[in-house]
Amino acid sequence: MNFPQIETFEGRLELMESLAKKFLTRAHQVDIEGSFPFDNIEDLKNTGYTTLTVPTRYGGKEISLYELVRLQEMIAEGDGATALSIGWHMGIIMNLNEKGSWSESLFKFLCEKVNNGALINSAQTEPKTGSPTRGGRPETNAVKTDKGWVITGRKTFTTMAPVLDYFIVNATIMETNEMANFLIPRETKGVKIEETWDSIALRGTGSHDLILEKVIIPEEYLVEMPNVKGRKANGWLLHIPACYLGIAKAAQRYAIQFASEYSPNSINGTIIDLPNVRQKIGEMELKIMQAESFLYSIAKQWDSSAENEREKMLPTLGAVKLTVTNAAISIVDLAMRIVGAKSLSLQNPLQRYYRDVRAGLHNPPMDDMTIELLAKESIFIHQNNL
Repeated sequence: MNFPQIETFEGRLELMESLAKKFLTRAHQVDIEGSFPFDNIEDLKNTGYTTLTVPTRYGGKEISLYELVRLQEMIAEGDGATALSIGWHMGIIMNLNEKGSWSESLFKFLCEKVNNGALINSAQTEPKTGSPTRGGRPETNAVKTDKGWVITGRKTFTTMAPVLDYFIVNATIMETNEMANFLIPRETKGVKIEETWDSIALRGTGSHDLILEKVIIPEEYLVEMPNVKGRKANGWLLHIPACYLGIAKAAQRYAIQFASEYSPNSINGTIIDLPNVRQKIGEMELKIMQAESFLYSIAKQWDSSAENEREKMLPTLGAVKLTVTNAAISIVDLAMRIVGAKSLSLQNPLQRYYRDVRAGLHNPPMDDMTIELLAKESIFIHQNNL
């Protein structure tokens, strides 16, 4: 049975659990090769998962943010690279529906393509701008001609590049110096992928460079003029901490299994009964409970809030990402302390979890920006309550 045919959240979780087990069996080979999990993405497409955030008016299920983070977390328990990759696609469709920032005709066109298996992601980062959340102006440029827009530039960290059908690219309009987002189909002449991804973390995301060489797109493919006055609250970005929580849960599961089976001849029984091992297991469980509570409750708050209430959630959303991601790093570290030197073996999944979970520190929003935002919010509240 496919995801769209399943009417209950529990049923979709059960199906995802079975897929995640398959992803886990493939994760080591993809990581070792530094390749891309083509089979995993195909499984997600073939089961209809990639259509779940499409709005109901265009044939999708329009699932909630809470359901999305739970499903994404489960994917990551099997393979973090697959989870982070597909999470961008899922979240972007959800966000476009919630914000209504595109023309309805173009959004409908995109949803129809997604229902037929198309995948989309943003390509916003550039070599000289760093993270777009820090306000760097894109050097990718757009020139308006009688044939449409001509786009030229290079984007880095284009996650899921090997299989993307559409790219959302930010560029500077040369005539006005304004920034805009453009929709670029993969088959457009001048679109190239340069395989530059050599990270030791999340090696399977295929986050290569996107090269745009005088790419010509229709005038209406200027899809949005982003808000340059400040960042907006984006609940869909909770797919990021959900990914790292899933990786942490996989590490916890492995560590407990190892401790239940490992029996050195220096003790009677397995190490699961040793007080120091049980201490670390308890610490992992506490951190997971705290992370789950924060992530799930804020996702549900987003789902139940009106638009004006959501716009006030920017500091809280950042706090969730910071808290959950750092907890996940700590959980993986505890798991490795239980397993010991064996956790550093290339054949051991914990070394992959360790590398993968660290990548969360470099996904938006960055920790320092979140802390500054929380400080600003706290000072404002207290000063206005004097």
